[in-house]
Amino acid sequence: MDIPGSLLAGEKVTDDAWTGENAGAAIEGYMQGALARAEAGEVAGWYAWFLESVVIPNAAPFGFMVAWGEVLVGIGLIAGLLTGIAAFFGALMNMSFLLAGTVSTNPVMFTIAIFLILAWKVAGWYGLDRWALPALGTP
Repeated sequence: MDIPGSLLAGEKVTDDAWTGENAGAAIEGYMQGALARAEAGEVAGWYAWFLESVVIPNAAPFGFMVAWGEVLVGIGLIAGLLTGIAAFFGALMNMSFLLAGTVSTNPVMFTIAIFLILAWKVAGWYGLDRWALPALGTP
């Protein structure tokens, strides 16, 4: 769930280009690269429009969402807390990177996230979901 060549999730939270004074600079640069891949036909036109019209003009909020999203997904999966929800948002980030033309390990992580989403009840049995899900009223 990481943009290739970038910082680790925890480092992004404190990095100036992700959440600091220049928040959004890192994600804007990455999305400009995705737009260049769209011109080469490697990125779908509708996704290029989304990047150009929604993501790039709002790069700072998206930078915060990616940086903190990666941290929260990681904590949720490691602790086994709201495992299905954490896996869903991890898969959503992976799909975003895949649509932007980045392959790397994202297909493998996306597949694992799908399995965790499907097995949410069992996936959290050894984590905090064992106690959190009944407290939240899930069957």
